Amino acid sequence: MNRDTLKGQWMQLKGKVRTQWGKLTDDDVEQAQGNVEMLIGKIQERYGHSREEAERELDRWLEQQRMTQAS
Repeated sequence: MNRDTLKGQWMQLKGKVRTQWGKLTDDDVEQAQGNVEMLIGKIQERYGHSREEAERELDRWLEQQRMTQAS
């Protein structure tokens, strides 16, 4: 799964996003609406990560989701 897929599958994935990043509020998740840049910003804000850290985390998580869907 890549970043482009996130927006297309947002309704299915937003609960998993909340599970993965529990510090994100419901409002954070709703505001992101699958927008990768906004989601990265929210992860940065809530977890105090650098942009690069937040991007790596999101990319790793998306890869895990892709692997889960493939099996």
